[in-house]
Amino acid sequence: MQSPHVEALRTRHAGLEARLRKEQSRPAPDNAMIQQIKRQKLQLKEEISRF
Repeated sequence: MQSPHVEALRTRHAGLEARLRKEQSRPAPDNAMIQQIKRQKLQLKEEISRF
C-alpha cells in the first residue's frame, strides 16, 4: 500500500504525461512547453523514487 502522497505524485505525473502527449500531437507543438512538462515530470519521478 502506497502513501496518499505518493499516489498524488503519481496522479500528477500521469496528468503531465497526458499534457505532453496532447502537446506533441498538435500540428505546431510548443517546444518550450514540451521541455517544461518534461522537467516537471522528471522532478516528480525523482520525488516518487525517494519513497
